[in-house]
Amino acid sequence: MKASDLFVKCLEEENVEYIFGVPGEENADFMISLLDSSIKFIVCRHEQGAAFMADGYGRVTGKPACCLGTLGPGATNLLTGVGDANMDRAPLIVLTGQAATTRIHKESHQSMDLVAIFDPCVKWGVQITHPDTIPEIVRKAFRIATTDKFGACHIDLPENVAKMNTLAQPMVPLKPARSGPNPQAVEDAARIIRDSKFPIILSGNGVFRNKASGALRRFVLENGIPAVNTFMGKGAVPASDPLCLFTIGLGARDYPDAAVEMADCVISVGFDMVEYHPELWNRGDEKTIIHIDNDPSEVDENYRPAVEVIGDVGLSLEALHSAVHGMTPVGKEKYESFKLSMEDDFNRYSEDTDFPIKPQRVLSDVRRYLDDDAIIFSDVGAHKMWIARYLQSEEPNTIQISNGFCSMGFALPASMAAKLAYPERQVLAICGDGGFMMNVQDLETAVREHLNVVFMVWTDSQYGLIKWKQETQFGKHSHIDFTNPDWMQLAKAFGMPCFCVDKAENLCSVMHQAFTAGKPALIEVPIDYRENMKLTMSLSKIPIGDLCDQLANVSLFSGLPEAHRRAFAEIMDEQDVDRGTVIFEQGDPGDSFYVIYSGSVSVRKDGRGVTKLGAGDYFGEMSALSDARRSATIVALEDTVVSRLHKGKFHDLILAQPEIALELAAILSERLNEFSEEG
Repeated sequence: MKASDLFVKCLEEENVEYIFGVPGEENADFMISLLDSSIKFIVCRHEQGAAFMADGYGRVTGKPACCLGTLGPGATNLLTGVGDANMDRAPLIVLTGQAATTRIHKESHQSMDLVAIFDPCVKWGVQITHPDTIPEIVRKAFRIATTDKFGACHIDLPENVAKMNTLAQPMVPLKPARSGPNPQAVEDAARIIRDSKFPIILSGNGVFRNKASGALRRFVLENGIPAVNTFMGKGAVPASDPLCLFTIGLGARDYPDAAVEMADCVISVGFDMVEYHPELWNRGDEKTIIHIDNDPSEVDENYRPAVEVIGDVGLSLEALHSAVHGMTPVGKEKYESFKLSMEDDFNRYSEDTDFPIKPQRVLSDVRRYLDDDAIIFSDVGAHKMWIARYLQSEEPNTIQISNGFCSMGFALPASMAAKLAYPERQVLAICGDGGFMMNVQDLETAVREHLNVVFMVWTDSQYGLIKWKQETQFGKHSHIDFTNPDWMQLAKAFGMPCFCVDKAENLCSVMHQAFTAGKPALIEVPIDYRENMKLTMSLSKIPIGDLCDQLANVSLFSGLPEAHRRAFAEIMDEQDVDRGTVIFEQGDPGDSFYVIYSGSVSVRKDGRGVTKLGAGDYFGEMSALSDARRSATIVALEDTVVSRLHKGKFHDLILAQPEIALELAAILSERLNEFSEEG
């Protein structure tokens, strides 16, 4: 048979249902071979949209779809969506056409090394140079794409190879075996959990990849261990569960972050480091970490597991459950206040009638209207941060967020693939007006394929997330404004209805009209993004507000405005110090300074007690400025909590924000003259 026919038969053997793409000259043989195939080809209006569709399909089903482009710009247009899928661990196969092997060795029209170009964005990629290798290559690509951690694989087919004849036949896929964990690792992990005062579970994307949410829910419920979810782990433990402490990952200390900071043991389950870097939740490398995943952990100074339980996540949780069965549940007094504080925030604006509408009210109504099994896609922008914090879920894998690659333009096309996979379920894409316009052309695809996806666009005519971050860092913003189309006319041009919300109270009824329209529908929601900075100010007090106030009493920082003191507070590591612990000794190199949050310490010099310091006091201040050795020994008189500022982080911050350096210059000059060595 012809090589392109064999290629299609191999894809059929892998149970491929959809290929999303844009045809071209160099993949013409492949396209003709698809005419007699059970695989449905979805013609897209841009290759990036095609890649995002395959990305979305892989996320919600756990099975690879394919995206396709021709050589040159057709291939490079696929890159963003392929990179997004790979970094968020969605299984995907990217297919590219290529110039004939007789001309790729020289300067040639649209020809470039696509395997090399895709290499950073895929787990594995290869060019087919002989038709007999097609069955092995296809089988290998699908196996790698669906072997944890899932991801993208790339197959490049030159146009002349596609025309060749072959006697090869497709290979039959083998279902991968589930590997159990090492019994000793399970016992070691169980011992640590039983001995912990406050263990907490960090649930990530790998729980869904391994279809282990049921095992995780049983483990949480029957052992009484509270859990936080990453953005991509939402729904692994239902939001209504008293043990669910909602979502971690905003990059600012929130109530769930505060709960993690209080914990002495973090049980990370299916956690990918790209979801939320441990530096942000394991400040000072203080937590005992148990790593549960199919793969060993990434090497990172802030993520050093005491035990790694490697194997199928569901099997590992079942084994661990048996090993810790009968443990004393974590006392509610350790975590319940964090959940109640979040719930208070969720409910505060549920009936707010202001217009433009507050993000909190929109998301309250979205959750109120949609079924529990509805699939919600979040694009990237300011709305993503609101969705991450406020929109919770009862069912696993029902909120999809572009997180690792964080790519605008994701939600519109990706949601369409979810509707193809689950036509009976509600599918909602929530987009900002910036990201929505990046792939707006594929609304035509949604209409043509009769996909009743609802696209909700939050409008403010700005790149809102960039403005938010600029305002937070600089107190001002730059070059974030644009104009929007007439949404009614835009929707009409594509042959779909548009509903513009003009009152907060009308949103649920508008959603009902959109979801019952029988075709794709657009909802415009004018949004009040003044709430962004209000949220930032609110989060700044959870729990670093006290530390920010304490820094006002430290001479080095007392002259700084609150915003800059907060910047230092955010990079300080919180550490629990047991009674009798020597924090540092006289003569040690100085690399950090400390503020006492609670408890007390003794300052000893030459073997004699000099003074006692308590909550709000500080010591080692000049380590932020010089390399002088410690002039005294510091010992905890009781169980004490300190916040530590490492000299390297201090220097990095003032280099990154020169305005802070200018404000500190006068203080530093005065203090350096006053001290010749650290006090």
